Amino acid sequence: MKLIQIDKARYRKHLNQVIIACVIALAVGSLAISQTLIALFPDPSGSHFHWNLLGVVVCSLLVGFVLNKYRNHDYMTEIVYVWELKKALNKITRKMPKLKAAGREGNADALLAIQYSYAGSRLLWQLDDNTITMDELAIKQAELDSVAQQYNLTLDVDKYDEKILNQY
Repeated sequence: MKLIQIDKARYRKHLNQVIIACVIALAVGSLAISQTLIALFPDPSGSHFHWNLLGVVVCSLLVGFVLNKYRNHDYMTEIVYVWELKKALNKITRKMPKLKAAGREGNADALLAIQYSYAGSRLLWQLDDNTITMDELAIKQAELDSVAQQYNLTLDVDKYDEKILNQY
């Protein structure tokens, strides 16, 4: 997965609208489904928990289905890219202890995966205005740069491939 620059304003606008649409769809859909089930199959005890739960579950599945169906729509481009980037970074994070150990020994693939993680995190944090952790990332980046320089390596995130992680 290549790191690309995203129009922050478009991303935030579309993400907020998708979140609002999902919340409204879940609220209205859950109520509509559960109230329909309650009207069709009333419980004499007055407890309709199972119908309410079923309404939420069914509506959640429908919203997930719709999001998945429209994931390739132009409107969802930035949102899906960020979802996929977060998934890729999560895979790296799970292997980070092994990557850092191999990186200290000069393993170019490990250092490249760490560089990709840092560059991807920087991109995400800028999109989400999460500037608090940027200083910590800058320190880690400086450490990574010094290790790469020590082993005369050039780390180009465009050369990163997720298959690198299979060896860790």
